[in-house]
Amino acid sequence: MDTPPNITDRTALTRNRNRAEPDALFLHDVVADEFQERLNEVNRTFTNIAIVTGFPDFWAAKYPDATIVSDEDTLALDVEAFDLVLHTLALHWANDPVGQLVQCRRALKPDGLFLAACFGGQTLNELRTALAEAEIIVSGGLSPRIAPMGEIRDLGGLLQRAGFALPVADGIPLNVSYANAFHLMHDLRKMGETNALTDRIKTPTPRNVMTEAATIYADNFPAEDGVRITATFEIITLTGWAPAENQQKPLRPGSATTRLADALGTDETPLK
Repeated sequence: MDTPPNITDRTALTRNRNRAEPDALFLHDVVADEFQERLNEVNRTFTNIAIVTGFPDFWAAKYPDATIVSDEDTLALDVEAFDLVLHTLALHWANDPVGQLVQCRRALKPDGLFLAACFGGQTLNELRTALAEAEIIVSGGLSPRIAPMGEIRDLGGLLQRAGFALPVADGIPLNVSYANAFHLMHDLRKMGETNALTDRIKTPTPRNVMTEAATIYADNFPAEDGVRITATFEIITLTGWAPAENQQKPLRPGSATTRLADALGTDETPLK
C-alpha cells in the first residue's frame, strides 16, 4: 500500500494550535451548534461518544463525558467502542483523510453514527487568490500557503470509500467581514489555522507581498458596505452510519412504484 504524502507538518500545526485563543474559535461554536441540531433530529441516546479534534479543551467543555482524541494520523480509538464519533474541523490537515474516516468507522459499534465537519474548497478562496496574484507580481512565483480542501462531492465520495452506510454530505458558506486582509490573517493566527504545510516557505513572507495581497483583496472582494472585505468559510458536514444488518437500505435503481410527477401533481413531459 502506498504511503500517503506528508502534506502537514505536525510540529508546526501543534505550535499554531497551541497559540490559538478561545475567543477566536467561533467556527467551532458554529459546528457545535450544527452537530447538536442534527443529533436532536436523531431519535437516539448516545452513551459512548468519541471526539477527534485539534482543540481538546473546547470540545471537552461541550461534551464532558466524551473520549477526546487527537487528530493524529493514527487515531487512539478502540474498535467498536463508540456509538457516536465526531470529527471536528481537522480533516483538512489530515495526510490521509480516507484513513481518518476508516478509523472512525471501525471505532463505531454497528449502526453507530459518524458526524464530521470540515472546511470545503471555497474556504478562504479570496485570500488564496489575493496571495497568489501578489506573489506572482512581486516575486514571479508561487508557494503553498493554504491547506488543500475538498469539494463537497469529493468529500461525500470519501464516506463511501471508507465503508459508511447511508452517506450524506452537505454544506453552507459562511461570509465573515473583516477590516482588511491583515485583520483576517491575524484572526486565522488566533484560530490556530495559519500555514502548517510541509512544503511551505520557512522564511517570513516579504512585507511588499503582503501589502500587495491586501490591496488586491480590498479591490476584488469588498464587503457589502464597500469598506470592509469579505472572507468565505465553507463548512461541509459529513454524516454516515456504521453498517448493521437491521439498518435501512436504499432501494435499487428502477424499483420505485410511484411516479414523481404524480407526487408533485404535474404533467410529465418525455424527452425527445
